Amino acid sequence: MRSPPPRLGLWAALLAAAALLAVGGGGGVAAAEGAEEAYVTLLYGDEFVLGVRVLGKSIRDTGTRRDLVVLVSDGVSEYSRKLLQADGFIVKHITLLANPNQVRPTRFWGVYTKLKIFNMTSYRKVVYLDADTIVVKSIEDLFNCGKFCANLKQSERMNSGVMVVEPSETLFKDMMNKVDSLPSYTGGDQGFLNSYYADFANSRVYDPNNPLTPEPETQRLSTLYNADVGLYMLANKWMVDEKELRVIHYTLGPLKPWDWWTAWLVQPVAVWQNTRQNLEESLPGTGGGKNPRDQLVVIILFMLPFCMLLCGYYGSCFQTNKELLSISTLCAFARQARYKYKSEEALPSYSTVGVASSSFGISNQKLSNGANLKLPSYFGAITVLVCFTCALVSLAFAFIIIPRQVMPWTGLLLMFEWTFMAFFLLFWSYLRFVYKWGSCSANHVGYSSLDSSENHAGPGTLTCEISWKFQVPCSSLHALWFVCRPSAEYI
Repeated sequence: MRSPPPRLGLWAALLAAAALLAVGGGGGVAAAEGAEEAYVTLLYGDEFVLGVRVLGKSIRDTGTRRDLVVLVSDGVSEYSRKLLQADGFIVKHITLLANPNQVRPTRFWGVYTKLKIFNMTSYRKVVYLDADTIVVKSIEDLFNCGKFCANLKQSERMNSGVMVVEPSETLFKDMMNKVDSLPSYTGGDQGFLNSYYADFANSRVYDPNNPLTPEPETQRLSTLYNADVGLYMLANKWMVDEKELRVIHYTLGPLKPWDWWTAWLVQPVAVWQNTRQNLEESLPGTGGGKNPRDQLVVIILFMLPFCMLLCGYYGSCFQTNKELLSISTLCAFARQARYKYKSEEALPSYSTVGVASSSFGISNQKLSNGANLKLPSYFGAITVLVCFTCALVSLAFAFIIIPRQVMPWTGLLLMFEWTFMAFFLLFWSYLRFVYKWGSCSANHVGYSSLDSSENHAGPGTLTCEISWKFQVPCSSLHALWFVCRPSAEYI
């Protein structure tokens, strides 16, 4: 028999190679030994994207070859999906499961969707981890656990933050049939699973060094695989050997490790932040867990106070007091300096200093006509109250405008900057109001007394005309002084 032509043999080899690639996996990545097993997490919106990225980074750092799968709902933007794909995740879109519980926390509106991991039948076994967890040591041995494994907390309740699941369509359908009938003490998926696996507390603890045969239906995971940060906060230390920790779970309610302020409150968040800083730049501007939009906001927030100060300085020095630029004013300042250092005589009437002896000292002095100007007795208490109120409002304002997921030092710097800026503007507004109020009161008292003295003046009596002048020099301090001129009035 003749051998096939060389050209036909070449085409056969190419077709065989293409078939092998198709079977091994798409995208140029051949199927590894863990193709039937995967790590899975769930994402409802863009708020948790950074948490998923850090979780994926921590898993990859253990050297795993298994798939990283993220189940995303409609609330996840297209940009976030591309970012997760660039990080190496397999992104799968899912529809949300409605929460049947009427009494539940608002944030639990879609948590029943987590039950869909029990229907991921394309994998033999999956390890599910919440987006607020981080892997600090290899957890490959969890794939040798039973058909359903989870951690039991001190309350004798199962925690669904870390689970090992053997997907089954039959099991998933049975769960869906009981969703409306089984109670949930949390109002979410965790409470339902505790009701579904009612005897879970009696399961044996999983020992990776002594796997059971045959594989049990349920097994309990030790605290090493789901170390609760809340328990760390109680004793300020881990209840287990820290060197043997596998997974840290940041269960602090609304406080999450990507919030910049938690790094200053919870010591274990430093582990999460260290992993975040090592994130690759999968898309432009995303290295180190950065967000291009947040970076723009940070730049604006950092520069805006300085721009406001410059504009305020310009407005006070060049717009409000244009006369300070005149040659005559400069000459007046020069003459004052000469008088001050060459002789100890009194300065001329034009003065921009002496605020303490003029404007602030007016409160308790007597005018020449006998009129008293005093601050109200309650003024001090009101000022203290306004000061504390301004401080609290400033803190709240700065806390609101700073993006939550910036780096801890960036958030702290912006917090100081905007707290001071907001306090300065608020308290300055109060002081300006008091200044205006005091000016009006002083003018009213002064002119009323002046009219009264003029009506009773006799021939040859010298009257004192009181005028109030306020200026805002470049130092932004208001100078107050009297200009008195004698005038002879005869009847």
